[in-house]
This record gives sequence, structure tokens and C-alpha cells, in this order.
Amino acid sequence: MDLPQTDILPFLLSRQNPDGGWGYNSRVSWTEPTALALLALTARREHTDSFARGSRWLRALRRSDGGWAPEQAVEESTWVTALAVLAGQADGVEWLLRETGRESTLLERVRRRLLGVKWEYGEGTVGWSWYPGTAAWAVPTAITVLALQREIRSGASGAMRKRIEEGREALLARACPDGGWNHGASRALGTDASSYPETTGVVLLALHGMKGAAIDRGIAAAKRHYEQCRAIQGRSWLALALSAHGAKPAPIRMGAVACRDAMDAAMLILAEEAIRENNAFSGVAG
Repeated sequence: MDLPQTDILPFLLSRQNPDGGWGYNSRVSWTEPTALALLALTARREHTDSFARGSRWLRALRRSDGGWAPEQAVEESTWVTALAVLAGQADGVEWLLRETGRESTLLERVRRRLLGVKWEYGEGTVGWSWYPGTAAWAVPTAITVLALQREIRSGASGAMRKRIEEGREALLARACPDGGWNHGASRALGTDASSYPETTGVVLLALHGMKGAAIDRGIAAAKRHYEQCRAIQGRSWLALALSAHGAKPAPIRMGAVACRDAMDAAMLILAEEAIRENNAFSGVAG
């Protein structure tokens, strides 16, 4: 059966913690669910007291280096800085522009050459990592591309546009043979990798506005995943991506599967708004 949108918003609001943030499955607030909840409230034009309290909690989590940590007890800034930027915290852009995956640094390239390590995919591309100083992965690269695209609306430097282009090249280089994307490599130890629903959705969304054979294969893979995936977050990211590429998906029918937490509720709201042609991500410049 359909899960009516009118039933989702109260559920999301009921999961807000007393400190203003949202958590996963506990009363501890985290940056990821809080940022997605704020995006969902924005998509629904629910600029209420809940939105204001969530924004204050998120803003207070900014670290001295200009980035955002995953939660209050963590000091180090990570990939969630991109989510904070998407949720309106533009101060995190400079941190994002400074970061890059370890494999794209000169030191790592020299090390690989000296060791005779061969590249299996993506040689020379520049993406973003989950944690500073580690290798680039598909999801943090895609989320960061989306965050930088959001900031283009208020004016972008040449450096920002360059990083967006580099990030998109890195994502295209990581496409799996089936047309979609998984978390990391399209090949590992000489073996082709298969794509995942959620990752395919996130990456394809970051490539909105692009055309070509690789995009067509990605859309086809997303459609296949959309028919088969039963996880709310996976189907929601796929719906967002397909809508952004003009391939409007059917409404999400969750059957007996219910929203388990704030992440599920926020993503479902974002997906349903996208299907109604109010995509919170694809309205940014490419």
C-alpha cells in the first residue's frame, strides 16, 4: 500500500531530540540525519520551530577547521560537512574545497608507481573521502558534488566549478559494468563489481543534467534497482535520481515496510516531493 506523505511529517517531527537534532535509532543527535531532516522540512516548506532548532544544533557543531563532525563527541571534521552545506551551512564550502582523496595526491601517485601498483579504474580522477587523508569513495564524492552545486546558485569561483567537474569525472570513472555504482571500485583484483541501489541513486543524482551513453546506462540501472529494491532509503535515492534525469518513477509503494527512523522518514519525504517535481537536489546549477 502507499504510505501517505501526510503521515510521514509528524513521524519525522516526533523523532527530533530535545537538543534540536535528529539521531539514527537513539536520542543522540547526529549530523547526517539532522541535515537530511532539515532538507525534508525545506522541501515541504516547513520552516517551523523544529527547523530553527535543528539548524541551531547543526550550526553549533562546526569545528575550528571549518568542517563538521558526525556528532558532538567527535572532534574531527568528515564528509558530513557536505551534508551540512546542503542543509544551509555554506561556511563549510572552503573545507570541502581543501579536501581530496588520498589516491589523487602526488605522494600517493609516486608511491604507487614505485611499488608497481596498477590502477584498475579512475586513474587521475579526484574525488572525496569519508575521512580526511583516506581514499575517495563514491558516496562522499557524490554528496560533495551536490553540495558544491548548491552553492553555485549564489555565485561560484572557477575553483569550485573545477572541483565539481573533477568529482563528476571521478564518479563516471567508477561506474560498474552493469551501469550503476557501488561504494568504491568498478573492479577489484581483476574482477568486475556489481552496483548497489542506494549508491546508484546518490551518484546518478550528482550527475543530473549530464547526457551521454554512461548516463543512459546509469538511468537503466537505476530503473532496474527501483523495481527490485525494498529499502526506503535505497528507493528514495533512486527516485530522486530518476526524477532529476526526467525519468519520473512510480510512487513508492512500501507495502508492509514502515519508516524505522528519522533517516527513513526524511528520505521518503524528499523522494515523494521529487516525484511531485519538487526535487530538493536537482534544482541547482550543473
